[in-house]
Parts: sequence; C-alpha cells; structure tokens
Amino acid sequence: MKLKVLQENFHTALTNASRFVSTRAQLPVLANILLKATKTKLVVASTNLEIAISSSIGAQVTQEGEIAVPARALTEIVSNLLPGTITLTAEKEQLKIESQNSTLNVLSMNTADFPVVPQKIETKEAISLPKAPFIEGLSQVLFASSIDETRPVLTGVLLIFKPQELVLVATDGFRLSQKRVEGKGLKKNQKLILPKSVLVEASRLSSEGEEVLFGYKESENQAIFGFSDTILSSRVLEGEFPDFEKIMPKETSLTAELDKEDFLRAVKLSSVFARESANIVKLVFSKNSAKILAESPSSGSQETQIEAKTEGPGLEISFNYRFLEEFLHSVKGETIKIGLSSASSPGVFTDPGDKSFMHLIMPVRVQG
Repeated sequence: MKLKVLQENFHTALTNASRFVSTRAQLPVLANILLKATKTKLVVASTNLEIAISSSIGAQVTQEGEIAVPARALTEIVSNLLPGTITLTAEKEQLKIESQNSTLNVLSMNTADFPVVPQKIETKEAISLPKAPFIEGLSQVLFASSIDETRPVLTGVLLIFKPQELVLVATDGFRLSQKRVEGKGLKKNQKLILPKSVLVEASRLSSEGEEVLFGYKESENQAIFGFSDTILSSRVLEGEFPDFEKIMPKETSLTAELDKEDFLRAVKLSSVFARESANIVKLVFSKNSAKILAESPSSGSQETQIEAKTEGPGLEISFNYRFLEEFLHSVKGETIKIGLSSASSPGVFTDPGDKSFMHLIMPVRVQG
C-alpha cells in the first residue's frame, strides 16, 4: 500500500475513528484503526463491535492495500504533523509515515482478523431523514434515556417509522420524551431500538453532509447511517420497549402555562436546597400563580412564586428537580405548558409552540 493524503483530512478521519476503538485484551486488533487504499481514496475505519465507523477521504493512491495500525499512536503522530501532504507506505506489518521533515515507522498488524465494517450504504433501500428536524429531535429525547445497563432497552431510543413520520421515544422509567419528525418517503412501518451512543455520534457527524441516510440490515440486525463520506453503523438493541402509550394520561384536571426562563430560574434556586433532600422540589399551583418550594434539614428552605396561566383546581405535586431542569433545557420556545391530573399521576410537559414534542415526568411521593 502506498499513497499520498492531506494531513488535515487524515487527522479529521482519525479523530472520528479513534472514538470507536476498543482496548479489549481478548481482541487486540480492535485497538487498531483500519487503513484501506482503493483507487482514489483512503478508507479509515474502526469498531468496538457495537458501533463502527468508516470515513473515505481523497488520496493519490499508487498501490492499493490495507493495514491495521495502533489507534493511539497513529492519531497522536498525525495530529502533531504539519498541514500538507503525508506519504503512507505499508510493507508487511509496518506503516511508514513521511511528512516534510519527519519519517516515522509504526509497527502494525495484518487485517485478516479485523471485523467487517460497512463502508457504504445501499441508497436504493436507504431512507433520507430530514436532517435538521431529526437532529433537533434527538436533542429532545436523548437525555431521557437510562444509564442503567440492567435494562438495556431503556439505554437506547425507540425509532418508530410510519408513513411520512418518524417517532423518537426515550425513557428511563421515571420520565419519557417523545418527538415526532415529519419525513417524506418514510413508508415502512418498523420499530427499532438504537443505542444512545450511536445517536449521539449521529448528531455530531450530521454536520458533515447535506442529508442523513438511514438503512437497516435485518439479517445482521444492524442499523447504518450515511453522512457525506462517513458511514456509521450500529447493532440494534434486542428486547421489548415498554408500552409507553399505556401510561399517557388521557385527561388532565389542571393545566398551567409558565414562562420558561422564570420557571427555570425558580427550579435552579430550589436545587440549592433540594440536593440535600433527595432532589425533591414541590410545585403548588393556585389561580394564576405557581410556587416552587424546596427545603433542606441542614441548609434551610426557599419559596419562589411565578406567574402562571392556570385552568382547573389548585394542586400540589413534587418532582425531581433534575428532571424539570433537563426538560426545560430541551424546550425551544419561550413558554411551557404543564398538564396534571393528580399528585400521583405523571405530569405532561409540552412546548405550546411545538406540538410534535411531549415529555412525561413521574412525580415523587412525599411522606406526610
């Protein structure tokens, strides 16, 4: 293998690939990045067996071939080279890197044991997702997924493909986010649960292309995203996602509309005391006002009253302040609406300016 490539392009591809390198001792090859030269491009790929990435960059290839190079060493070397042309030459199990005043030789590995990494997406079967709404939708649901590995399906996000619509759902058992994204050409009725980590990467990589292509290989239980010259692939999580529609309140007895910034400020004030009391803040709704209260046995207490447009009888309810805060950071509009039916039923939190987004938070039951 012999080729010339620009340091800037190579460094970007290596930075992306290095995030998916695995250091598992039983599979040493996973600590490497695959370099594969074909005709006019260099493919840079890595995988941790759950998520894989491959980026294609333009190259002047004089001899095709491939080699697996230790990720950490290669990434550090290329990041410290000057911008401009780099010459890469692979012979047997060694990679020679030449750049202006520097010549480096890196001991590498044969690629025979390197797992197969998808390097293209079949455009005939791929769905084109609306880029901006999809990425915005991810930002409104990802925070609600679980970090508890004992229930793997809750660590992911449910994607429900419907005709002309994609529904994103995430829950950790205490709260739930749902976002509807319109999309032309979404014909299949299909449900997939994808790991949160791959969707976080999809958000990061989306800046690289005009559109986001999505494909699903059922035989391999693998989801594939395409961004310009980068392919991101992931295993699909197996298991049954909770029947979230069952817990959706059918009606509410109280609705309250509040200014988002006023509410966020009050929640942050409460958090100073709530942190020492299981993160609990109490909301007290009465006619055209809402009180946000918190108290700590060692620090004191606080009470903030803000304006609220309310409909229905007064109601007291307690929530984890972190859940309120994270929801408020995900809202794009200036106001938020809360629908409540009782002190023990989920609160329905929405953005009046965005009918496609809904968030549920389970209340905290307070003794006495």
